[in-house]
Amino acid sequence: MTRMIRTTLITTAVVYAGVVPALAQQGGRGPGFGPPGPPPKLTRIKDNIYVVENQAAKLSDLAAYGGNATIYLSDKGVVLVDSKFERVHDDITTKIKSLTNQPVKYLILTHNHGDHSGGAAKFEAEGAQVIISTRDRENLAKTPNQTWLPSMTYSGRATLFMSGKAIELREMRGHTAGDTVVYFPAERVICAGDLVTLPWEDIPLIINYGDGGNWTDWSHSIDELLKMDWDVLVPGHGPAIDKQQLRDLQNRMVQVIDRFRTLLREGKNQQEISQAILKEFNWGTGPAAGLIPGMMVELR
Repeated sequence: MTRMIRTTLITTAVVYAGVVPALAQQGGRGPGFGPPGPPPKLTRIKDNIYVVENQAAKLSDLAAYGGNATIYLSDKGVVLVDSKFERVHDDITTKIKSLTNQPVKYLILTHNHGDHSGGAAKFEAEGAQVIISTRDRENLAKTPNQTWLPSMTYSGRATLFMSGKAIELREMRGHTAGDTVVYFPAERVICAGDLVTLPWEDIPLIINYGDGGNWTDWSHSIDELLKMDWDVLVPGHGPAIDKQQLRDLQNRMVQVIDRFRTLLREGKNQQEISQAILKEFNWGTGPAAGLIPGMMVELR
């Protein structure tokens, strides 16, 4: 039984991990996807916080450009949260330079996946200190053909201070084993990485079993986010949201999980479960489709 579960989870991870890289290699194109939209745009969140986000929150743009990258401005330097893919490095640096002459002092990675960490090595080469959780550095080290790793990690919690303001790093689990949530308490802004993705129809919420994520811890992590004091949350993909929108998103996914458990108890097979979840919740296609076998193990 243990061997069967292990095989199922590995298979699920391989299916998931192949979706975005495959699209990326096609320049953001794939079956059912059109070409990517224009280059990412710069969106102001607060006077000193901006997000480099894709103009179209769809898988084609995700595969071409990567996830959201958040820019925090101070007179002591820039703090960047996530780096998108390496191919858009010049676009991100150009956008930063349009806001400040200060260099990127810190780059915080919310997790190890390439659409968030792909450009990190270039920022490090330009002088930035890259920070990732210890668990997700280990995940990054397992990536095939990986030639670079961050030199600084943390576990649990860490705090940076820029111009007298605290920037808090909190390690949570859900999308991966070591997701980093970046909290700017003075500005009441949170960067949640892929613990939160939008929109539901185009970039569904997913976890990565191969990198240690699971739905039970994901739900606990969202509970923790909702307890924190903030006004704006920047997701890993999609536009910024408020606390009520996060509650709504969590409730919707919890309904999927609860229904999944019910179908398992009823003895439904994988195809029947997939069809029911898709019909009832419009969830389970694209990257989410590869999670079904692993969910049948986790949620039984």
